[in-house]
Formats: sequence, structure tokens, C-alpha cells
Amino acid sequence: MISKSKADGVIIAIANQKGGVGKTTTAVNLGTSLASRGKRVLVVDADPQGNATTAFGFEKDELTHTLYHALIGKVTPREVIRGTEVEGLHLIPSNIHLIGAEVELMDDPSREQRLREVLKEVKDGYDFILIDCPPSLGLLTLNALVASESVIIPLQCEFYAMEGLTQLLRTIRLVKERYNPPLKVEGILLTMYDGRNNLSRQILKQVREHFGSKVFETVIPRNVRLSEAPSFGKPVLLYDRNCTGSRSYLELAQEIVERRHG
Repeated sequence: MISKSKADGVIIAIANQKGGVGKTTTAVNLGTSLASRGKRVLVVDADPQGNATTAFGFEKDELTHTLYHALIGKVTPREVIRGTEVEGLHLIPSNIHLIGAEVELMDDPSREQRLREVLKEVKDGYDFILIDCPPSLGLLTLNALVASESVIIPLQCEFYAMEGLTQLLRTIRLVKERYNPPLKVEGILLTMYDGRNNLSRQILKQVREHFGSKVFETVIPRNVRLSEAPSFGKPVLLYDRNCTGSRSYLELAQEIVERRHG
């Protein structure tokens, strides 16, 4: 299933301990946008809610092999990878069983390294691996940060946007010091932006002033088609390629590729 030709194998966690900020939307649609540019992409659903799995059209409760089974060593990483409707994009799916991994790995001395070990076996087949993290700073998110080269932080353009960001940045710094020295912030991604809304514009200005070049130029708007697509089991590019949500994620993919290759 996976090409063995040389790839960059860039692993990026998409993390924010707040829920509802656009992590899964970004993992699914950035992954699809990168694949549409000819990149080989693996999306890793590291959230027990399994929303990324559902967004690609899988019945998560019917899956026999998921990320959980790979983390506890029951199956090989290659056995859990699934193809998607998107050419060049694969998925490691998850469901509620993933909650069990946090309990079962608790006494494992290398528990924070397990996802890194899983991805090491398949990394050479992909240009980008995107990890959709759960809305917490628990063991699963720690595993994602230890396994990754960088982090995309989705930040919604709402009143409490900055709340919790300091804690997340502190966690990233601790992971960098203790487990993963190369870890860096890939960028802060502003989501759910409404240009007609004064608060959205204020937050955009505030975040750009505070974080400068760490903030992506691309901003993800509030978009009905973007919100509807998961209920049809499709990334927004397959649901409505011409909507503003699709165009924004295509722009984000281009920005990330250009940042990395100049």
C-alpha cells in the first residue's frame, strides 16, 4: 500500500487542549489539500472521539484494527492503515477503544514514546503525517508531541481564544526539553474567522501583534460547507471544492509547502 521511495516524512501534531477550535477540520482538510498537491499524506486520528475517522466516511465502531491496537502492540502499524477516497491520502483510524490505551500504557516506562515508535515504521512512505490530537494535554497528546517535528495550533476567533494557549505553549516547551529537542511550533492557525465581526478582527490583530510570523497568513473562515462536509463522510474538497473553506485549506497547504521549501 505504501510507497518506499524517499519522502520527507514530516510529522505535524495538530493540538489545542480546547475543544471545538478546528483541530479535526484542519487535520482532514489540510491533509486532503496536501494530497491534492501530489503529496503522500497519512492522517493519524489520535482522538478517542474518532471524528477524523468519521470525516473520511468510516463507521468507526465497526473497525477491528485501530490506532489503539497499534499502540499496545497487538498489530503492526501497517495493518491499521486504511486508504481513503482521496488519492495519496491514508488514515490510521480510531474509536472509543483508544481511551483504553491511556490506562494500559500507564505502567509502561516508555509510554510517551509509543506513537513515535508506531510512526517510525511507516514514516518513510509519506511526505506529511498529520496527527489529530484530543482536546486535552493527556498521554495521547503527549505521545503526539513526542512523535512530531512541529505543532500546528488552531485558534478560534472567539472571546476566549487566548485562554489556555499559554499552557499549551508551556507543555510544548517541556516536551521539547525532556523528550523531543527538535519540536517547534509550525504555526498558529486562526479558525472560524468572520470578517464582518468586530471581535474576529480584533482577535486577528491581537494574535498577529503578539506572535508575529508564527501566525499563518492563511485564515480559515466560518463556512457552512466546511461544517456540513463531515456529516457526509467527506473532506470539504470532495464535498464542495469551490467553497471558501476549500480554498482556505488549499491556501494553507501551499503556505506550509512554501515555508518548508522556500
